[in-house]
Amino acid sequence: MQRRTLLKRGLAASAAGVAVGAGLLSPSVVLAEWNATAFKAKNLDDALTAIGGSATDSGDILVEAPDIAENGAVVPVKVTSKIAATESIAILATNNINPLTSIYTLGEGAEAYASVRIKMAKTADVIGIVKAEGKLYSAKKEVKVTIGGCGG
Repeated sequence: MQRRTLLKRGLAASAAGVAVGAGLLSPSVVLAEWNATAFKAKNLDDALTAIGGSATDSGDILVEAPDIAENGAVVPVKVTSKIAATESIAILATNNINPLTSIYTLGEGAEAYASVRIKMAKTADVIGIVKAEGKLYSAKKEVKVTIGGCGG
């Protein structure tokens, strides 16, 4: 059985290699866009500017995170949007060295939901930013970090 698995994987890897060599698969087609300016921003204002400007508070966005994170290295966060035509969801942690933790671009008709585990250096607000029809909306939740944040 292991021999068959090895042969299948070898064949799949060979096919992928041929596709890359022939130019059928290229990183520019396969990989998602990267907003380097937003991810390298050192403060909240710069990160918001890079993803589209200021956001309006909205009750149609739910940010779920623990009230107290016992381990700042792994903080579960969920953001759900009830705003029609949601295009993307961004998650920020205000007191991190780089506040922007992730951005999710949603396809047409996709459920406006994102779930991720983030690192937090210390107690901060976790902010969910939703882009819909070119406008930004936000909601936040404070998370208290007790130990083990990304700062040590």
